[in-house]
Amino acid sequence: MCYEPTARPPLPPIAGGSGLAGSEEVVLQSADGTRFSTFSARTDQPGAPGVAILPDVRGLHPFYRDLAIRFAESGVNAAAMDYFGRTAGTGERDADFEFRSHVNQTTPDQVALDAGATVEFLRSEGGGASSVYTVGFCFGGRHSFNQAALGHGLAGVIGFYGVVQRRDPDDRQAPIDRAGDYKCPALGLFGGADKAIPTEEVDRFRAALDAAAVGNEIVTYPDAPHSFFDRTAAEHADASADAWRRMLAFIRRPAGS
Repeated sequence: MCYEPTARPPLPPIAGGSGLAGSEEVVLQSADGTRFSTFSARTDQPGAPGVAILPDVRGLHPFYRDLAIRFAESGVNAAAMDYFGRTAGTGERDADFEFRSHVNQTTPDQVALDAGATVEFLRSEGGGASSVYTVGFCFGGRHSFNQAALGHGLAGVIGFYGVVQRRDPDDRQAPIDRAGDYKCPALGLFGGADKAIPTEEVDRFRAALDAAAVGNEIVTYPDAPHSFFDRTAAEHADASADAWRRMLAFIRRPAGS
């Protein structure tokens, strides 16, 4: 599991002038007809950008509903998507939800379909976004990076500690290998003490993006572990605050920069 059940996203830096206009549970439909759960949070700022949130292996956990609200309070429309509409439906789940078997049935193509539907929702009147980004965590971090290659018309992609290297010789989804197909800039946020993603692999990812002339900002926090972006991890508060600032700056930057 990426996060402990009690984990919650850190509070964003105070930006001023923005507030939550409203939030709601929404059921969306993918191009293959799958219905899946999404949590939408709208900012009160007109013409604001939007972000599709790709969770960790737990799917639409309270961590990500909370994160969507924090984005909206910071002037960014947000929609946190679930992965498991095909295998677990759209109903409520308790803390004992056995996510692992559902993760094992989830494919990159399915994630791309659901991410595409979430992006389109954000672009709609209900989503309110002027431009759309993705942000993902761990399992969702890798998928978030790779949405840059999948024709969603994104303004950028953000990944927290998504595994960028091949997991095995047959892995065809490694961001290091797919970087040449990316069509938008990428922001990557990694922990230097993350044993699952060695620093040299992060460096290879940066080099692959540079070689493909893909705009990128790749940041490693030297002493931070996997899943450092957590309000309950006070020792990593500085890294989390910096990650928030970099995310918001990335999302708010002028188009084409």
